[in-house]
Order: sequence, then structure tokens, then C-alpha cells
Amino acid sequence: MTTTLAQRRRPAHPGGPAKGRPAVRGGSNVGRPGFVWALPASIFFALFALVPLLAVAVLSFTTWSGLGDPKFVGLKNWEALFADPVMLQSLWLSLLFIVLGIVTQTPLSILLGVWAAGNQKNRAILSAVYFVPLLLSSAAISVLWRALLDPNFGIPGQMSWLFGDGNILGTQTGAIAVLIFVGMWQFTPFHTLIYQGAARQIPPVLYQAASIDGAGTVRQFFSITLPQLKNSIITSVILMVVGGLTTFETVLILTNGGPGTGTTITAFHMYQEAFRRFDFGTGSAIALVLVVISTAISFAVVRLSGYDKMRSSLEGL
Repeated sequence: MTTTLAQRRRPAHPGGPAKGRPAVRGGSNVGRPGFVWALPASIFFALFALVPLLAVAVLSFTTWSGLGDPKFVGLKNWEALFADPVMLQSLWLSLLFIVLGIVTQTPLSILLGVWAAGNQKNRAILSAVYFVPLLLSSAAISVLWRALLDPNFGIPGQMSWLFGDGNILGTQTGAIAVLIFVGMWQFTPFHTLIYQGAARQIPPVLYQAASIDGAGTVRQFFSITLPQLKNSIITSVILMVVGGLTTFETVLILTNGGPGTGTTITAFHMYQEAFRRFDFGTGSAIALVLVVISTAISFAVVRLSGYDKMRSSLEGL
């Protein structure tokens, strides 16, 4: 009997695995490590995150100055906390810092990251220079800008035609603008690295196909690059949210929460209550509020963006 070409190519055992290929078991879990591999990290996380968090939660229901034994006071700290106008103002300021940080850092980070992922001349040298702020601590950067913005000897004092009396940090608007600018100068390189790595993972064939269809650089950026960077944008935004809620050194050194309470964000207010007024019960309550808010915002971003449904390891899929 004559066999056709299709019959010759048909595997000998249709129900079994192909010759030379391992059998697939467990569906999509094949090749994934078991829980034992995550056990060391889980223990580390429990000891240095969950246990301290539990201790802070217990401490928020007590009054303690750092000496002696904590005394249980029930909900007294929480009642006083939400009746405190400085606390309510600090929450709005923290939200403002987060929004302004995202609005200023995200577009700039995306543009620089996509540029740094290319093959432009001197790209590597310019990228290395631009990433220098990542090597400096927040305290060092704050001290640097504090000196540069000194009203007497700094840049504002030498440019009175632009800055007036030079006391930029003397007004709430000026102080907030300085804090946002310094944060952008320091952390934009970090987010640029995220977008640089993600942009390099975008398949070049997408741009080649777009070029054949007549799409220019701008059209390719908005139709290919931005949609493909969706997951990286979500990750970057979540990091900005957490970073905005935990900003402390910059506020302490540059403005000290002033003028007045004009830049007293929640993290700085926690420091004042715990380490200046030695009220560790109230400070612990503020810390829990920060944890709850940051977790809630992060979960909301993940759920609303569909990031939790992402099943591919490739960017944008």
C-alpha cells in the first residue's frame, strides 16, 4: 500500500510525547520551583517584616516614651491621631507629593529610557553621567541642594531677578516645588533604568512592520513603545507611590517640615511624634496608617490596570 507524505510525517504514537522530547506534566507549573525554594526568603521576610509590623501594631495601642514598659491605652492614640489637623494635612501633602512625583518623573523617565535603549552616538557615556545621582544617598543630595539653594550664598541669591529675595524655601509653594524637583533629579535615573531594560525587550520586528506601513518615529512611539511598556509603567508607579509615602531625609534636611507645617508629610510627622516628642505609641499608629495606605494604593493600581492577569514574561503581553 502506498503511503502519503502526511502519513509518513504522522508520529507513531499520537497520544504520547514526541520522540526526543520530555513528557509535559503539571500543565503551566512545569519547571517552576517548589515552595521549599522560597522558604529562606519567606523566613527572612517574616522575621524582618511581619514580626516588626506586628510589634508596631501592638505598640500603637500603648503609650511609651522609649523608657520603662509600654502602658496599654486602647484606642486613645487612634482617636487623637484622626483628630489631629496636622495628621490630616500630612496625608493630603503625601498624596500631593505622590501625584506630582508621578506626573513629573514618569514622562521624563520613559523618554530617557527609550532613548538610552537605542544605539545613538555617545549614548553609553551620557547615560553613565546621567545615572550619577543613583550613587549618592538621599542625605548627601539634600545637603548638596540645601547649599545650592541658600538664599545668601546659593544660586537664588545670585539671581535675584528671578528668585526675588532668594528665600525659595520660605514659602509652602516654593518648598514643595524644591522637594519635587530634588526628588525628580534623584530618582528619575532609577526609573529610567526600568524603562531602558523594558524598551530593549520590545521585538524589533514590530518597528520594522510599522516602518513598512509608513509609520514615523512619533507614531511608532505612541502605537508600539508605550503599549509595550505598560507593565513597566505599572511597576514604576507602584514604586513611586511607596517612595512618596516614605520620603523622609529630603524633607528633614531641606525644609524640616516647614515653613510651619507646610511640608510636614506623613512620614516626617511620624518621626516628629516618635523621636522628637518621644510618643512611640502615636508614631506607631502613623506607621500603620502608612502601611495600610501604601498597600491599598498598590493593590488598586494592580487590579485596575490588569497587571495581576498578566501571564507572559514578555513586556506588554
